[in-house]
Amino acid sequence: MGTGDIGLPVLRWLLEQSGHEVCGVICQPDKPVGRKQELTPPATKVLALAHGVPVFQPQRIRHEAALVQSLQPDVAIVMAYGQILPRTVLEAPRLGCLNLHASLLPRHRGASPIQAAILAGDADSGLTVMYMDEGLDTGDVLLHERVALSPQETGGSLHDRLAGLAPAALQRALDLLVQGTAPRIPQDAALATHSGKLDRTHGIIAWDQPAVAIERSIRAFHPWPGTSTTLPDGTLLKVYPPAEALPLSSGCAPSGSVLQADAQGIHVACGTGVLCLHSLQAEGRKRMEAGAFLAGRPLLAGDRLGASVV
Repeated sequence: MGTGDIGLPVLRWLLEQSGHEVCGVICQPDKPVGRKQELTPPATKVLALAHGVPVFQPQRIRHEAALVQSLQPDVAIVMAYGQILPRTVLEAPRLGCLNLHASLLPRHRGASPIQAAILAGDADSGLTVMYMDEGLDTGDVLLHERVALSPQETGGSLHDRLAGLAPAALQRALDLLVQGTAPRIPQDAALATHSGKLDRTHGIIAWDQPAVAIERSIRAFHPWPGTSTTLPDGTLLKVYPPAEALPLSSGCAPSGSVLQADAQGIHVACGTGVLCLHSLQAEGRKRMEAGAFLAGRPLLAGDRLGASVV
């Protein structure tokens, strides 16, 4: 059961290498995509059909317990499916439902654990294989796979690393399950943190925040939902990694004020410290490095970024 691209390596492994029979794939319905709003199937559906595996796309899985039961699964593997499973579905597989969650539970439960780990400045992240229950990522842990985060880690790079790690983690988990030696480790709810669903508003830079926090958000929200501010004339400005949080005092300059702008970067005053921007894209323009950007749109010391953001 999976819709998001992060689940593709796991599904491919199950289909091509695992030795297990995949009796069906359940994913979200096809959705309109792009300017033309063309109805597009999830990549998991495309992969499953290419292997002759039946695909089911219920609008609401809570009404489809009979469908899951009819497949007579031993175990359901869930990764980035996108709907909450009711008890009737959770109890349908003989051995239960295993979820691959992109954090080290109980840290960063919820919809955006990858971004949350970077925003928090965590030294590491990873995957959790857990037994699903009716709570939000509250089930017992079967195993963890840990990865160290680099100072340059982005939401996109961590997504891809965890996707690549998932097949090996699932193989370990299923081997333990088959052998009857799979552990069930209760989560410590006192250590739980929560990460909500993201939208584009989360990527609007609040310049009164510390430079370190803004730099993390630029990495965490790349490529989705992206990070943005506005130029002094109100034009939308997209900001890309890398950016540098400098331990400099911004003095009396208001947050969002340009302190210096040249080919080496655009230095912006933050609530604490200074952020140096290197890669930018004005609305309707291409993404550019600071020097090329400034050649077409000069910025002067004292100009304010984000002043027109409501």
